[in-house]
Amino acid sequence: MKLGFVINDISTEKDNYTTLRLARRAIRDGHEVAMIGLDGFIYTSDESMCGLAHRPSRDEYADDAELLADLARPGVERESIAVAELDVLLLRSDPADEIGKRPWAPTSALLFAQLAAQRRVIVLNDPIHLADASNKTYFQGFPAEVRPVTCISYDPKAIRDFVDAHDGSCVIKPLQGSGGRNVFVVSPGDAANINQIIEAVTRDGYAIAQEYLPEAREGDVRMITLNGRPLQVDGRYACFRRRGNGGDARSNISAGGSVEVAEPDERALWLAEMVAPKLIRDGMYLAGLDIVGDKMIEINVDTPGGINMAEDLTGIDFSGAIIADLVRKVQMRDHYKGTLSNVELACL
Repeated sequence: MKLGFVINDISTEKDNYTTLRLARRAIRDGHEVAMIGLDGFIYTSDESMCGLAHRPSRDEYADDAELLADLARPGVERESIAVAELDVLLLRSDPADEIGKRPWAPTSALLFAQLAAQRRVIVLNDPIHLADASNKTYFQGFPAEVRPVTCISYDPKAIRDFVDAHDGSCVIKPLQGSGGRNVFVVSPGDAANINQIIEAVTRDGYAIAQEYLPEAREGDVRMITLNGRPLQVDGRYACFRRRGNGGDARSNISAGGSVEVAEPDERALWLAEMVAPKLIRDGMYLAGLDIVGDKMIEINVDTPGGINMAEDLTGIDFSGAIIADLVRKVQMRDHYKGTLSNVELACL
């Protein structure tokens, strides 16, 4: 299998990213791997597509850090590859990382990904629906029973009114963003600072205000889904709990949170069941469900992470299961000789 990963840039990749874990597992299984940055696509005059890629130089790595060091080794220029010859293109870039310097990059890369899908490359998550899911308004398309009460606005008064309606307790965060950046938990004692909080969050666009869920003090549960369903291998779910660092309300690992083993309870599995139809319909092959108490606070479909954490905590080979599933999809595509659409293959 020829497997491409679309990343922000090799210089911003980190050795604790799920992308590196999946790439290393694929290399170990004998598959060809290429890393393409958001600025690495070329549409040529003969209507073919190329990608400027970083390629591994070996077929075995001791850990993810060793693979990253090899991919980013100095003095090696990117190699031009034919995108149409890839079997699978995994979209693993984070649009939030590009807001400041390269706001054009994520949208442009999605357009190239759509062109790749037209050339029978299996593109995951489905690039057409991923364009619709580029910010957190996508979450509002899921049943109200799974979501906290939410207000999305750029207007400070509308946000303040929402906070007042919830007795001064809520969460305010950017509509576009990840990693826990600019996420504020507002309590009744924060009334004097509410204007500054809203200003900080809306500096780059719309804000989301959500009802505060008291269970958030215990962190959140991240459950990974594959093909729209909870990823399970050898009876274990790819699932873990993230806790904030001391007084920090953010449980994101990139914001200093910690992680521990967790088993999804009956409510968490019910929530996953409720969101599955839309994930499947939209071709969201790999997603991360973030659960607090009896609600889902986010669904991550842009570069969902956590596979490496789930593996390190449990010793279960979740990445191997994902690579094997991709091989199965390629076989199904070839058997059906192009009659299955990308969105059908995505969650087949």
